[in-house]
Amino acid sequence: MTTHSTFEQIKRTNEIGQEYWSARELHEVLEYIKWDKFLNVIDKAKQACKNSGQEPSNHFPRMEKLIDLPKGAKRDIGDIHLTRYACYLIIQNADPSKEVVALGQTYFAIQTRKQEVLDENFGKLQSEEEKRLFLRKEMAEHNKQLADAAKNAGVIQPWKYAIFQNHGYMGLYNGLGAKEIHTKKGLKKSESILDHMGSTELAANLFRATQTEEKLKRENIKGKQKANQTHYEVDKKVRQTIKELGGTMPEDLPMAESVKKIENEKKKALKPPHKKK
Repeated sequence: MTTHSTFEQIKRTNEIGQEYWSARELHEVLEYIKWDKFLNVIDKAKQACKNSGQEPSNHFPRMEKLIDLPKGAKRDIGDIHLTRYACYLIIQNADPSKEVVALGQTYFAIQTRKQEVLDENFGKLQSEEEKRLFLRKEMAEHNKQLADAAKNAGVIQPWKYAIFQNHGYMGLYNGLGAKEIHTKKGLKKSESILDHMGSTELAANLFRATQTEEKLKRENIKGKQKANQTHYEVDKKVRQTIKELGGTMPEDLPMAESVKKIENEKKKALKPPHKKK
C-alpha cells in the first residue's frame, strides 16, 4: 500500500547534502510498467519546468546507473536524479486515474510549498539576530521530530536520548561531546549550547538534525546502538561537507549572546508603554 511515507522512504541525499529522488524508483512507485512511457511524462515535466522560467538540467540531471550483465560486463541504463520540484511537475503530468498519482500530488504539493515558505521567510530576514531567532525556533521543532524518530528506533529513556544526542555532537564537532563543547566554548553548565550559537552554526545543526531524522525513518533503523551510530555518521558527513566547502568548523565558531535574551528584549519592545496616571 502506497502512503505519503512511501515518497519519503525513496528520498535520497547526495554527497553534498542535497535531497533527490531516483526517477527509476519513482517510476515503480507510480506504477508505470514501461520506462519509456515514464520518460514521456518526464519530458512533459521538463517542458513545464522550462515554461516556468527555470533550467530543466538543474532539476532533471541524468546520472549513470549500471546493471550487471553476463560474464562480468556492465551496461549503463541511465537514471535521473529529480529535485522535489521536478517530482512535483512529474506528478502533475502523470496518469491522473492512478490512485498513487493523486496521493503523490498531495504529498509533493504540500512539501514543495513548505520548502518555499521556509526559504521565503528566511530570505526576508535581514539581521543576524532575526536569523538566529528563526533558526533556533526551527531547531526546537525539528529536535522534537528527531526525538520521535529516535524513540521509534528504540531510544526511549531520557538518559539514552542524551547519549544519542551526544553521538550527533561528536560527529559534527570532531569527537567533542556536549560537556567538551561547553568547556571549549566557555559556557556554563546551565547554559544551552543551541541558545548561544550564531546563525551559521545553528544552520549546520538544523541540517544534521533533519538528515538524521529522515535517515532513521527512511531506513527504518532499529536499536539504540544503530540509532546512535547513524546520528554520528550523518553528523560526521555534515562536518565533511563543511570542510570541503571551506567553512569554519563548528567548534571554532564564536559563541553569541543568548537567543533567549534577544527574544525577551524583543517582547519588551513590543509592549505598549505604561501610561502615567
